[in-house]
Amino acid sequence: MTLSMVESSNSAENIRKFIFGRDSHEYGGEELPDVEILIPELRQAAYSSYTWPCAPILSLFLWQRRESLVNKRILELGAGTSLPGILAAKCGAQVTLSDHATLPKTLSHINRCCLLNNLTPGEDIAVTGISWGLLLNSLFNLGPIDLIIGSDCFYDPTVFEEILVTVSFLLEHNPGAKFLFTYQERSSDWSIEALLKKWRLRCANVSLSGINAGLDISLRRLMGGHTIHLLEITLTPQN
Repeated sequence: MTLSMVESSNSAENIRKFIFGRDSHEYGGEELPDVEILIPELRQAAYSSYTWPCAPILSLFLWQRRESLVNKRILELGAGTSLPGILAAKCGAQVTLSDHATLPKTLSHINRCCLLNNLTPGEDIAVTGISWGLLLNSLFNLGPIDLIIGSDCFYDPTVFEEILVTVSFLLEHNPGAKFLFTYQERSSDWSIEALLKKWRLRCANVSLSGINAGLDISLRRLMGGHTIHLLEITLTPQN
């Protein structure tokens, strides 16, 4: 397995190419094409128009488990440039990409990311606006979900509870689903422990050990020098 990242640029944007390589011996020697994903990043972009280090980490974790993604119904929260969600769609999942409903430029950029990767919104992949913390029609219209994913959603403490309210609602309406997300440490003072208890959620660390197996790159370098965790949130069982 290989992961390569290539960049090209013009005056308006950078285009990053992520190449997820397949090992032929995994398929009885059959040569299968690599999965290439192009991500446009706007210059002087807002938070949602840049691929932060959490996204490749989550994507690589999903890639290592790509066979389990086939036909899974996956929702990406705070999708931004949508690398994990687009990869999941390329691996055979039924994916909905979402970001905040009040950010039309972000939703437009998500559509551009899809089209650049030969995924037609509304046909091959869904794109929708979700207002975190508000139980609006967009949540009720999502349909069944097997897995919620997110990369670096918890970047601002003012939105922590809004995200968890949304996650709690979705998990309650999709028994057996879980929220898998990567989190970049920015402050030791930030915590979601009290909010998890308030919204009947529990959180567990998922090991990233071996995520760089087969790659000629250290885990620290893969994280861009940051501390990144992979976490899983599920509903707390009722007594």
